[in-house]
Amino acid sequence: MSDPTAEPPLERSEIAWRKSSYSGPHGNCVELARLSGDCIGVRNSRDPQGSVLTCTRAEFAALVRDIKSGCFDSLML
Repeated sequence: MSDPTAEPPLERSEIAWRKSSYSGPHGNCVELARLSGDCIGVRNSRDPQGSVLTCTRAEFAALVRDIKSGCFDSLML
């Protein structure tokens, strides 16, 4: 049963996507958006009609924290 107090899902055209100010001129980066409820959307800026990865705000915060702390540095070798 659905939650009657939950926000309705946003239509794709209603989503305000944000790109990092560090993005290069070639548009090869990710974009983020706040979606309905507690969700964050992540998409490829080169494919705006493509798939959207979704996660909760807490999951996204954990990912950013782990990136900043170097947890994924071994993947760059």
